Formats: sequence, structure tokens, C-alpha cells
Amino acid sequence: MELGRNLFGLSAQAKARLIDKLSSAAAARPGGHSPRRSSWETVDATGQRLDASELEGFREIGLIREAAQFLDIADPFFRVHEGIAGAETLIGSKTYINFASYNYIGLNGHPRISEAAKAAIDRYGTTVSASRPVSGERPLHRELEQALARLHGCEDCVALVGGHSTNVTVVGHLLGRNDLIVHDALIHNSIAQGAALSGARRAPFRHLDHEAADRLLGELRPRFDRALLVIEGHYSMDGDVPDLPGFIAVARHHRAWLMVDEAHALGVLGPRGFGTADRFGVDPGEVDIWMGTLSKSLVSCGGYIAGKKDLIDYLKHSAPGFVFSVGMAPPSSIGAGRLAQAMFQRGINVQPILYPAVPERAARLRFFLTAAHTEEQIRDTVRILLEESRRVALEPRDLAAVVRHLGNFAATR
Repeated sequence: MELGRNLFGLSAQAKARLIDKLSSAAAARPGGHSPRRSSWETVDATGQRLDASELEGFREIGLIREAAQFLDIADPFFRVHEGIAGAETLIGSKTYINFASYNYIGLNGHPRISEAAKAAIDRYGTTVSASRPVSGERPLHRELEQALARLHGCEDCVALVGGHSTNVTVVGHLLGRNDLIVHDALIHNSIAQGAALSGARRAPFRHLDHEAADRLLGELRPRFDRALLVIEGHYSMDGDVPDLPGFIAVARHHRAWLMVDEAHALGVLGPRGFGTADRFGVDPGEVDIWMGTLSKSLVSCGGYIAGKKDLIDYLKHSAPGFVFSVGMAPPSSIGAGRLAQAMFQRGINVQPILYPAVPERAARLRFFLTAAHTEEQIRDTVRILLEESRRVALEPRDLAAVVRHLGNFAATR
């Protein structure tokens, strides 16, 4: 029972050690063997075999999937939607109230947008076939970038093919090993990946705490050539908003660049929906780098950076994710998995958010509220959520059963 109480609250490192122990114990039993090889194998040029089962986290994914199947929790991911996914969506032959969409202001499927996209395909085709420096631009590229620059009150903007890759390539390209990146502890994975790529010193501060960022920069800034302070304008997992004026003051005091990720702020914050600067009524020129995505409120795909013209010109000629890229054209928290499944069975499509997207003990259901949802749909959803959350509470005996099943599963691998 001790194992049962703690299995799903363990850190990633502890889980890995546990999996190793289960696998080793299985191999040591009479007739036992080590985890089986994956069927997904290839051979490199020297003949050495490459085995996916040796990759970090591979065995844990298998154990978690087996545990979910044992508890009869259906995989909530990669469901196939038929047609436009708005406030409602068709999955299979059933219509669900849909809370698994970034379509914040309900523009997906709007006739004017669809017609414009069709007209662009008729005129330009479906790809520009290479990076814009190589294949050239289309008028729509600059029209889009100029409109985004105006929206953010900036001199210029550059659009890239993906939101995640925009942060990775820009952060990874602008900073180096002699530089410092100070960021919110709950910053998006794309920023963290970009920081790792850059080789810069990475220092997180307590979520939303600009005073903690100030202390951190005061301690570390003198040791580095350049410093970047990174926050999000709207943290989509918890729905909270940073004190932008406070972070602007911190950045200016320590001669640091300030970057604000507006992926979930544009269309949501401010009286005009123009994002964080609009919400606080501050001069957007006080922020050095505005980052945003086109896949949320703007119902398309891609990412962008807005800022001063010299910065944008530099990125257009040197950022790898722009120069070398074609121009734009399973459950681990049992309670969240069960609740998502119960909601789906009641006609509500909402996804569980699990580690590492959120801290290990902070799994949750993530509801994307949009302008297209009716008050009746939201009230019904809240009522169903309350009913099902009481009904699907995980019993201790379930944990014990999961542990036994995991042991059996490890023994067969």
C-alpha cells in the first residue's frame, strides 16, 4: 500500500527509479526477462541497432498507458473531429460542447476568413515552396506583418511558420553563452527550449513576482553581457496576468531586454482585445520584443515577432527558423483522466492537462472559453463538472490495483 499511495505523486526522477526497479525485479524472477524491444527499430550506417525503448521516458509511457487501460480510462488525446470545431464539435457521430479549442473569439469558420483563404489559394497556391529569402515573398506576407506591427504599436514585424518554433529560434538566436535569461517559473516550454538552445544562463523567478525578478537580476546581471527578461502576457493554464508596468520597470532598471509572449493575450485582454499593453494602457514601445501566435484568436497557424525595425531586419536575415524554413502558407494523472472521460460521456469535450505541461501534482482540466459559447452551455458544463467531479474520485483500492497491474506489466516486458 505504501507504493500505492505514492506512485502517482512521485517526481519524474523517482518514477524512473521505480520503473527500473520493477523491470529489474521482473528480469530477476525465474523465467523473467528484461523489457522487450520495441518493434520500432532501425539500423544506422554502421549496423548498430537503434531502439526506441532506450529513449528517456519510453517505459514510463508504456506503464502509464497500461494503467489507464486497466482502469478503463479511454485515451482523451487525438480524437478525430468532423468539420469545424467551434463551441460545439462533431466527434464520431455525436455532437459535444467543445472546450478544447484556442478559437477564443469564435472566428474559425467565419465566412469572410474562409473566402479570403480560398482566394489566396486560387492566386498563390498552397505553398511558397522555400524560405522567403530564397523563394521571394508574396504581397500577403508583408500585409500581414504590417497589420500585426500596427496592432502591437511597433515599427515592424516578422511572421514565421510556427508559434513554438518562433520562440525557440528567436530566443536561441538572440542570446549566447555569455548572456542571461531570466523568466517566469511557469514560462512556456518554447521559451525554455530556446533558452537551452542559446546556451545562456537560465534563471527562473517565482510566478508573476516582478520583485523576485528584480532581486534575481540585481544578483546576476553584472556577470553577463546581455540579459533577457521573459514573461507571458496571459498564462493560459491558470488564467492569470502579470503586472506589465512592474516588469517594464525591472527591465529598464537592470538594462535587460523585455520579451512578452502574447500567445493567449491577443484577442482576450484589453478593451480592444489588443493584448497586455492594451489591458494596462502602457506604451507598447516599452516592451522590446512582442511575440505572438496566429493559431489562437487569429485562427490560422504560425508565429510572429514585433518590435523595432532594426531587430526585425536582423531576424529576417539571420534567425535560423526564418531563413531556413519554408514561408508560411496518454493520461498520467488518474483523477484528471477519469474526469475528462466522464465529461466526454456527458457530451463535454475538454482535455486533461498533465505533467510536464503543468507541475506533477497540478493536473487539471483545461477549458477554453470562447465568444461562441452560450451562457446555457457554460452553466450546463459547470453543473455537469460538479456532478462528475464528486462521482469519479479515485478510491485507495484503485491505486493498489494499479500498482499490482504495473508490476505484472513490467514482468511481461
